[in-house]
Amino acid sequence: MKDILLFLSAAVCEIFGCYTFWLYLRLNKSIYWVIPGILSLMVFAFLLTKVQSEFAGRAYAVYGGIYIVSSLSWLYFVENIPPDKWDIIGASVCIIGAMIILFMPR
Repeated sequence: MKDILLFLSAAVCEIFGCYTFWLYLRLNKSIYWVIPGILSLMVFAFLLTKVQSEFAGRAYAVYGGIYIVSSLSWLYFVENIPPDKWDIIGASVCIIGAMIILFMPR
């Protein structure tokens, strides 16, 4: 459960950090948005080092599934765009894959 919270926290930090660049570069907002974005991306990288995984690549693969669902949540709650059925189907496939990677015995 701790790892899931770390992954979710990392996702929020990564999405926020990247979104600040989106604000600046695509929506012509102030460059000062990038400052908290960089800090958020640093926290994101730090959080991923705290998950219980022997290998970085496996941790990143599991994180990828959580990142996709978190991104669609961001789409809905921050950008006010509801995910469509293909978003939901695609995210479901990714979560199933992430759970296989996370929970299957080695």
